[in-house]
Amino acid sequence: MSAPVSTIEDAIQAALATVDDPEIRRPITDLGMVKGFTVAQSTVRVELLLTVAGCPLRDKLNNDITAALTKIPGITAVTVDFGVMDEEQRKALQVSLRGGAGAAAEPVIPFAQPGSRTRVYAVASGKGGVGKSSVTVNLAAALAKRGLSVGVVDADIYGHSVPRMLGVEGRPTRVEDMIMPPQSHGVKVISIGMFTAGNAAVVWRGPMLHRALQQFLADVYWGDLDVLLLDLPPGTGDVAISLAQLLPNAEILVVTTPQTAAAEVAERAGAIAMQTHQRLVGVVENMSWLELPDGSRMEVFGQGGGQKVADSLTTTVGASVPLLGQIPLDTRVREAGDAGDPIVLVAPDAPAARALDAVADKLAVRRESLIGKPLGLTVNARR
Repeated sequence: MSAPVSTIEDAIQAALATVDDPEIRRPITDLGMVKGFTVAQSTVRVELLLTVAGCPLRDKLNNDITAALTKIPGITAVTVDFGVMDEEQRKALQVSLRGGAGAAAEPVIPFAQPGSRTRVYAVASGKGGVGKSSVTVNLAAALAKRGLSVGVVDADIYGHSVPRMLGVEGRPTRVEDMIMPPQSHGVKVISIGMFTAGNAAVVWRGPMLHRALQQFLADVYWGDLDVLLLDLPPGTGDVAISLAQLLPNAEILVVTTPQTAAAEVAERAGAIAMQTHQRLVGVVENMSWLELPDGSRMEVFGQGGGQKVADSLTTTVGASVPLLGQIPLDTRVREAGDAGDPIVLVAPDAPAARALDAVADKLAVRRESLIGKPLGLTVNARR
């Protein structure tokens, strides 16, 4: 017997299944957002339920649904009627996203679980002003450009700048107790700056910082990330300690400049890994030199600081801590950051962009460990 011919309803259902929610990045049919649809001659009318009223991405949903359905032969017009999920539907969505009915009632940090395959990199520096945030956002954009699923936590609570540098203008969306992070350049981002009015200062003590970081990691729906980057505040204070408690598997990436004074402070930031038992993945030297029109280099901040930090940390921890890259000074890094367009995307051939891409290459590939992962082995008792 031949297979039954698909009906127009089957074709519409299949087309709707190709449309992803822009925030959750899963098919709208899997999320219970499609309430129903009708077909009249060559027009399809779709009833779509948004997670919240006034969803800022409703225009994108409308365009994506229209584009998917008008590919079906015979369909020439599409109308999308938007509604809003009720409380019960939102709770069902929350349960689904957290792993189904058997999931834990309280949110957990998925990246701290034994089976997590997300690579977590905490970008640290000894002092401010070394370009740690610029390095973080460019590495995130470079990794996303390679097709990886990437998230960034702006953990520099007092000096948050990641949203501007990544061009994030939207605010997070809440679904019950879950937070949907905005996205830009293929990177999911969360920052305390998204929850404050204007450019207001954040005046918090240690326990509140810990709670904020915990919420960013557990209450935000990150999906299946390949890489999570955390932009830490300078130094070895409360956030660094909280990170070690919440994400003991995070690897530390130290950013410094070539200047001796900056390098000495960066060594202290890296040495905290000895106390927290975290792995040091390497050192990035930023602002290494300024390339002059005649092809020569002006070493504005001296030389050798990055290698000095790498060598010192290698001795301290007793394991290799490599110098992953040297990033030259380039005004375009600053200009791109202010515009919200990382230099690795807008000027990929710039020397600084090429150096950052090279660091991203080293972070994107890592041998997986079997520690903490079930091997599926069984033991047969001998009688």
